[in-house]
Amino acid sequence: MLKVEKERQLEMNRNVKDIIVESITGICVLVIIFIIVSILAITIVGGWPNLNWTFLSEFPKDGMTKGGILPAIVGTAVMTIIMAVAAVPFGVITAIYLAEYANEKSVIAKTIRFAVKTLAVVPSIIFGLFGLGFFIGFVGKNMDNIFSGGELRWGQPNILWASLTMALLTLPVVIVSVEEAIRTIPRDMREASLALGATKWQTIRKVVLPGSVSGMLTGTILAVSRGAGEVAPILFTGAVYFSSHLPHSLSDQFMSLGYHIYIMSTQSSNVDATQPIQFATTLVLLLLTFSLNAVAVILRYRIRKSAK
Repeated sequence: MLKVEKERQLEMNRNVKDIIVESITGICVLVIIFIIVSILAITIVGGWPNLNWTFLSEFPKDGMTKGGILPAIVGTAVMTIIMAVAAVPFGVITAIYLAEYANEKSVIAKTIRFAVKTLAVVPSIIFGLFGLGFFIGFVGKNMDNIFSGGELRWGQPNILWASLTMALLTLPVVIVSVEEAIRTIPRDMREASLALGATKWQTIRKVVLPGSVSGMLTGTILAVSRGAGEVAPILFTGAVYFSSHLPHSLSDQFMSLGYHIYIMSTQSSNVDATQPIQFATTLVLLLLTFSLNAVAVILRYRIRKSAK
């Protein structure tokens, strides 16, 4: 009798603990949802009335209090494309090496992993200072001395150096996400391919990469979308307050959506007058980020559906 009563008491205690844990997790989920919904609601309410074709297709004017954000949209898009072209190939190659070729106990593998982890925790502003010192102060100035006879062209902030700086920022995320996607492929599939006479590279190309491509695409697109909204690294490397033309070469400076929002909210001559532009620009940046995330989800769904 006492044993039955004791077991019943233990069961009641477990049920109470389960209820407490479920309540805490439920509250945390509700808090997160509330924060996201609040951010979206405030941004949409403040930005939607000002979001029109004129706003998206015109240059800023009248002290940045009127007009549109076309240069910022184009500058952000160009920077994102260059950043992706620079970061994704290097990230994928490094992830393949770490997952398939490197010995976990080797000095090279440990060094690469240490470098990736270190880059992942470095504040974004440090990347901006690095880009200023390395890309502009060292690479750019030497390029001017070699190719332009000392004429200032590459030794100054521009969209190329800003994009490469952003590529360094997103590189650790790309490496980690691609490596995790590759490691989801069962070891048995690799061994079966090798047993049939395929080489290591043929196994990677025909078995590993096709099976992990959905995760790789998702990880890389999410990394790129995160980089598209960063501001600190481009403060010193290429972004400008105002540009009267679209970037037509890699040595041009550019406007960015994130930097435009920062300038409008902190350094504008009339912050109240630019508040509608701030909300509308924020909404455009969110739509760009959500579009990239949606592309990742759609690609992953279609690839998994075609693989079945």
